[in-house]
Amino acid sequence: MSHQSDIFEGKAAAERKVPLAERLRPNSIDEVLGQHKLIDGNSILRQMLTTDEYRSFILWGPPGTGKTTIARIIEKSTKLRFIQFSAVLTGINDVKAAMKDADYSHRMQGQPTLIFIDEIHRFNKSQQDAFLPYVESGAVVLIGATTENPSFEVIPALLSRCHVFVLQMLKEEDLEAILRRGFEALELELDENVCGWLARQGGGDARRALNYLELVESFLKDNPHPQIEQLAAILEKKTMFYDKGREEHFNLISALHKSLRGSDPQAALYWLARMLEGGEDPRYIVRRLIRFASEDVGLADPHALGVAIAAKDALLFIGMPEAAAALSQLVIYLATAPKSNTADSAYFQAAQDARRTSHYGVPLHIRNAPTQLMKDLDYGKGYQYDHDHKNRYSYQKYFPDAMDEKTYYTPGEYGFEKEIAKRLEWWKKLRDEE
Repeated sequence: MSHQSDIFEGKAAAERKVPLAERLRPNSIDEVLGQHKLIDGNSILRQMLTTDEYRSFILWGPPGTGKTTIARIIEKSTKLRFIQFSAVLTGINDVKAAMKDADYSHRMQGQPTLIFIDEIHRFNKSQQDAFLPYVESGAVVLIGATTENPSFEVIPALLSRCHVFVLQMLKEEDLEAILRRGFEALELELDENVCGWLARQGGGDARRALNYLELVESFLKDNPHPQIEQLAAILEKKTMFYDKGREEHFNLISALHKSLRGSDPQAALYWLARMLEGGEDPRYIVRRLIRFASEDVGLADPHALGVAIAAKDALLFIGMPEAAAALSQLVIYLATAPKSNTADSAYFQAAQDARRTSHYGVPLHIRNAPTQLMKDLDYGKGYQYDHDHKNRYSYQKYFPDAMDEKTYYTPGEYGFEKEIAKRLEWWKKLRDEE
């Protein structure tokens, strides 16, 4: 009897060593939370599961939203052969060998093999090419999972042969439901305030939320209804949800840029903080802000570029985190500055003409003539030195002889450009009087 007790105790101990997130992984598609559009009703994925007839697809979504869980559910329910790989842990040669084996099985038995590749974006483009012939022949039904945008990380030829299922970040109510299961599994007394707080800390990631619950498990056993500040002290500073160099990196810089353009300093400060606190290189941010100062503020406030350069100098001189104040100052300045993209648009138009007319020579009268030979060839002949004329202005044609004069830059209506418009109008008047 005591021996039997040891067996059960050993089994319970083994289960306790399995991470909570793994123990609570759903066993059926109906247990999956937060992905209603993906699995409800007559969705494509639901039909595949029901009929056990699959076409290649990719599961794309943030961490902890159910990608691997769905693959595991397919593995349990399908009658087809199922092979699982992780692109992080498995070499491409092992995957190729499995695909060749699947090809043989397909020719001999007429059945495809389901091959699940987690973190498929970890395979480079040439490695992904190796999947194509087996997917095209029907020997392999490829199921890929990735946290990265397949448009950037999966080769077009493979992507065109796969349906993309998008998983959404879990809502707080979904995480709360999952955490309640965790409280029960750990035999903890449920505190709704604690449950809600952990759900918020999870940030849409079920695995993260359950890992946090495990971290505070021993504390909650002795303090079932703690102050939130106590839990925060235990968890300390949680990892920011940010991935430099990947899609989220570009999403956040886009959000910062558009908040600035929309003259919303509050939102701009938030996105700046998200990037800095997430570990983004501040030099990348300040480069983009310098670009913004010319692209979107421009001549409506010529001082913006100087402020941006000063913030760059401050960053390089004092470093982080002290330079966060300078970047914050710059973001507020840019967001509240008058906006104009006329300088940027003017260059774009001029560049188009420059590429089309690059063979046109510089007019002789505005060429430099540092040597006697050049003077003999009429370089600089007829040039009017503006400072020698009334109002320090004398009209001359500066465009190539074979090209009509064009207007690329038209001042905007805001900020300093109103003053520029007055100046241009004054010069036009002087020109018309000549």
